[in-house]
Amino acid sequence: MIVLLRLVLMIAVGLTVIAVCLWFWYRAGERDRLEAEWERTRPPLPQHRYVQNGLDDYKPRLMRRLIWGVYVAPLSLLALLVWTFN
Repeated sequence: MIVLLRLVLMIAVGLTVIAVCLWFWYRAGERDRLEAEWERTRPPLPQHRYVQNGLDDYKPRLMRRLIWGVYVAPLSLLALLVWTFN
């Protein structure tokens, strides 16, 4: 039982590192996209405010995608594999 707990803890730490790296990567990509969009359209807002508003709107979608893609899907697959082979 202790071995299983240690395994789950190590997997959770690893997935958290992956989630944080993906958070920064996707956020940087969205920032670049918003800056390019601001250059193309030139809205009345200053660039920093336009980008910040866009990132604030993007944050909930990114969190949902990361939770499902990094935690739920791999852990569900792992549980399915364990259940299947046992």
